[in-house]
Amino acid sequence: MKSYKYIARDSAGLRKEGLAQAISSNDVLNWLHEQGFTPVSVDEILQSARKSRRAGRRRRIKSADMAALSWQLTTMLEGGIPITMALDTITEDIENLRLQRILKQIVEKVKKGQPFSESVAEFPNVFNRLCCAIILAGETGGNLADALRRLAVYFDNRDKLAKKIKGAVAYPIFILVFIVLIVIFIMTFIVPRFRTIFKQIGGELPAFTRGFMAFYDILANNLIFFIGGIVFLIVFTVLVAKTKGGHYIFSKLVLRLPLFGKIISQGFVTTFCRTMATLLSAGVSVLEVLDVLSGMTNNDIIKAAVVQSRAHIVAGSNISLAMDAVGFFPNMVVKMVQVGEESGSISDVLETTGNYYERKVESTITTMTALLEPIMIVTIGAIVLVVVLALYLPIFSMSDMKV
Repeated sequence: MKSYKYIARDSAGLRKEGLAQAISSNDVLNWLHEQGFTPVSVDEILQSARKSRRAGRRRRIKSADMAALSWQLTTMLEGGIPITMALDTITEDIENLRLQRILKQIVEKVKKGQPFSESVAEFPNVFNRLCCAIILAGETGGNLADALRRLAVYFDNRDKLAKKIKGAVAYPIFILVFIVLIVIFIMTFIVPRFRTIFKQIGGELPAFTRGFMAFYDILANNLIFFIGGIVFLIVFTVLVAKTKGGHYIFSKLVLRLPLFGKIISQGFVTTFCRTMATLLSAGVSVLEVLDVLSGMTNNDIIKAAVVQSRAHIVAGSNISLAMDAVGFFPNMVVKMVQVGEESGSISDVLETTGNYYERKVESTITTMTALLEPIMIVTIGAIVLVVVLALYLPIFSMSDMKV
């Protein structure tokens, strides 16, 4: 049995803390639900202090924090708790200090009579245009709890997709760093030892070994120039990417990268479909949805596709024809949007399409991982083979001469 500290709220929103012993945290959660409480947090006692210190220091507000905030607000509003009391209650429990300070300011504004949507709009770095649009739509339609539920689901899905894409990008970087470390280890510790042995033995080295040693000398004697060149290339690339023309070129190159470009484009299509489905179901207009979507990407090609789609709709086109005209969106997405327009269930169709493209992202990541693993093995094997041949050929030659 393990000991757990729990924080929960009763039906009136009152805070309740306590200790419980159970086999797992799920047992504590089930017990709290049976008692009619809404769980806020359940932490194992041995780890709770360390977690609280770490969470308290964290200043960056993540999608998981926003999802938790949305879920808590949804639960309390559906339970009939006023928005000011709900915000006061949630602010007490939040461990992210930055978000806690912002919520305190929002609570004060709401208590003074300012609408909740206007209050959160004053903090655009935390509550982006999508959040503000959904909250405003829910507030206007008199169903804020339902709007916040959609927002919570959206944040959960976005966080899950972002983790998959980050994992896909991190994997090849890890492989590259691993290969570089192997090369550094070989050049720093192994090659110098063999060079000393070759000098002690004397004699002429095989041509392959001489070529390898010449390459080693060039690399060792000009290492600072190689490092300086790499740093210069990185700085130059960053500076060029900050210019309008350079950013456009890099945006195009990124989308044309093998596998990576597909992951990025499919990831945005997933976000596009889910964001549009969430906003449309909350009652946000199509033009405002596209305004929000254009601000959710830094890729100039993708942003231009969204902006051009909006322009076509303003000119009188429907959504599917506007998307088809820009040439960026896959044909399946265009057809599904057309079906949704004709059936009057565009938000449901877009949600289904978003789920489909998320599975495509997972499939592409799996394919990339399956390709990179043998590439890594072959690359490392080739490096080791070259080194072994270059360093042991003289020894084999000496053995042949003695025989």
